[in-house]
Amino acid sequence: MIKQFNSNKARQRRHQRVRKRVAGTSARPRLSVFRSSKHIYAQIVDDSTGRTLVAASSMEPDLRKVKATAAPPAGEGAEPAKGLAGIEANAKVALARAIGRAVAERAKAQNISQVVFDRGGYQYHGRVAAVATGAREGGLDF
Repeated sequence: MIKQFNSNKARQRRHQRVRKRVAGTSARPRLSVFRSSKHIYAQIVDDSTGRTLVAASSMEPDLRKVKATAAPPAGEGAEPAKGLAGIEANAKVALARAIGRAVAERAKAQNISQVVFDRGGYQYHGRVAAVATGAREGGLDF
């Protein structure tokens, strides 16, 4: 019998393996990340009470206005561009970083400074890493 690969089920299995070790407490809640192909969501969860303390997503109108910082075009006398302009030039990555900063600001307003990062079964790369970077820039410690 030929088995079909389901990437979402595989991600959920990876997430369960991560969740065995990562749990949010009231002293150090969990910063959970979920990404779809179009949007990204981050929330800070206290697993001891099962409550979401802070959340931010790319669906919020004020966060949707974030634009990527594009690399300057190569003109005369400038070095030729080597490959892509980098991951920072990607609009979704820039938006993910802004979401990380927004979550950190909202967490600071609720006196949350330390969190445990839950990558949600995704690789710590691209948009997931950008959320973490933005949260660190916003002042969260993990």
